[in-house]
Amino acid sequence: METKEVVAALSALAQESRLGIYRLLVQAGPEGLAAGVIAERLGLPPATLSFHLKELSRAELAVSRQDGRYVIYSANFNNALKLVNFLTENCCGGESCLPACAPPTAIIEGVTR
Repeated sequence: METKEVVAALSALAQESRLGIYRLLVQAGPEGLAAGVIAERLGLPPATLSFHLKELSRAELAVSRQDGRYVIYSANFNNALKLVNFLTENCCGGESCLPACAPPTAIIEGVTR
């Protein structure tokens, strides 16, 4: 992940409503949630929600798909893991500190730094 992409992702998450939306999408898993459900659960007006979802999508932290007349949003888990890896790539002085500091998926999948 390039520094410019990291800055965009962190900027998108550095706002209370967007962080709440993102956390809700993470909880929903790959199936995601319809925009209306997100708005209802977080008490956000549709126009406000659209703005925030656009920002999360622009930062490649959320993806959308059409399902009939609904737009379903889900977290982009691949980019979330890339962001975490970027932020922690120099932990432990650049030496491997697996498994102590590894994200749970890195231990499961055998990913090393």
